[in-house]
Amino acid sequence: MIAHVFIDGAAGTTGLEIRERLAGRAEIEVMVLDDQDRKDPKKRAQALNAADFVILCLPDDAAREAVAMIENERTRVIDASTAYRTAADWTYGFAELEPGQAAAIAEAARVSNPGCYPTGFLALVRPLIRAGLIPHDFPLSVNAVSGYSGGGRAMIAEFEGDGPEATATAFRPYGLSLAHKHVPEMQKHARIEHPPIFLPSVARTYRGMIVEVPLPLFAFTRKPSVEALENVLRDAYRDSPVVQVLPADVPTVSIEENAGTDRLSVRVFGNDETRQARLIATLDNLGKGAAGAAVQNLNIMAGLDPTAGLVL
Repeated sequence: MIAHVFIDGAAGTTGLEIRERLAGRAEIEVMVLDDQDRKDPKKRAQALNAADFVILCLPDDAAREAVAMIENERTRVIDASTAYRTAADWTYGFAELEPGQAAAIAEAARVSNPGCYPTGFLALVRPLIRAGLIPHDFPLSVNAVSGYSGGGRAMIAEFEGDGPEATATAFRPYGLSLAHKHVPEMQKHARIEHPPIFLPSVARTYRGMIVEVPLPLFAFTRKPSVEALENVLRDAYRDSPVVQVLPADVPTVSIEENAGTDRLSVRVFGNDETRQARLIATLDNLGKGAAGAAVQNLNIMAGLDPTAGLVL
């Protein structure tokens, strides 16, 4: 059986990456509208309702509009925007997040693709919170830096262009209002009492991402060892072909480590004398942070090999 897939927003950065991962797959047929038809509401509605699966690569309001245009109960949706990531009636599309999450995705009609930063944060902390090693009411912080492709066409033009909007900066913090749209997603799916302090930045590299969570282990009730943290993460991801727990035997970690792949790597660095730890995740903001996750969710929903089309 061939799954018919319509990517609404296929000309954008994430949409193009998804199309690359689906190209040449005999079990999937991608429905394509030309430029003129994409701007025709009637033709777009027809495509949305004719597809078995719709992947939305749109701004939040446009994603909500697209969902409202689907008038049947057969078409299943994966939304890559922020619109539904905390919605109670949507399934969160992070297959490795909880035991049984992949099974829930497989049965879901509506799946919200995780954000790139939340993917790294949740991969690091959720298993430790679930195991009780990080208290659910502890005030966490998360430091993260992404390649500039995470900002879409406008930021790509800013870093690669030579017009008045161009920038020569190498590294730039943002989200300084502490009201980044990813924070509610992080708090809800980590199941923590307080929103984490989120410190995002962008670097002069096209793709790749580092997400880090510092932990003062001496302040925790159970005061876990560094080894205990790593053991919980290894157990959580022992069967995953996508998320890998790597040894902390390297002097540095590069933002480009998983660029161009759909992997997510986590490490636990720490000092048992000072009772401090640094949890570090690396991923591609366009891979497991966006297009790779969408294709993985599509595979799961269609009953296919979850890693088909992924670069691992």
